[in-house]
Amino acid sequence: MARYFDVHPDSPQPRLISQVVELLHADGLIAYPTDSCYALGCRLGNKEGIERIREIRSLGSDHHFTLVCRDFSQFGQFVHVSNALFRSVKAATPGGYTFILPATKEVPRRLLHPRKKTVGVRIPDHVVTQALLAELGEPLVSSTLLLPDETEPLTQGWEIKERLDHEVDAVIDAGECGATPTTVVDFSQGEPEILRRGAGDSSLFE
Repeated sequence: MARYFDVHPDSPQPRLISQVVELLHADGLIAYPTDSCYALGCRLGNKEGIERIREIRSLGSDHHFTLVCRDFSQFGQFVHVSNALFRSVKAATPGGYTFILPATKEVPRRLLHPRKKTVGVRIPDHVVTQALLAELGEPLVSSTLLLPDETEPLTQGWEIKERLDHEVDAVIDAGECGATPTTVVDFSQGEPEILRRGAGDSSLFE
């Protein structure tokens, strides 16, 4: 059964955040709220956790996982970003965007797009997510909590607990979170290509 953490949305309890991070370090898989919607997340080195995300969401090998980063310092460890591109990305973050960029050697091969060698990255604007990332000290490998054959992501912690009780190790409930996935912008070829219109204003990249 998944552990259920009722976390304050504006002042996350350090004790609860530490307990969630302990689960992550023990190769747990969590469902957690972001500024766009709920996501599934695990540590970068958690091979089994990544496969569990694939199974829960029925994802193919060409799915772009996202590295949810605390800040630009962390962001820059895992993707290649030119100076011109950095300015564009910085103007839109933190917020509801995921950027597809060429990965550095810090990213495990199992997370890369098999042909493009790219990965998704984002910096969320969410107090609880930021508290988790600060305590964890590394990005969370994540994917939107959108179940197979469903058009809307799950947005309620209690419902996620009921439906995924035996498939995740923890559910964080911090009250209302977004119901719209991020806007996905592919910069892997230099020019921006909008792959998905979502929470972030896509006109910034058109």
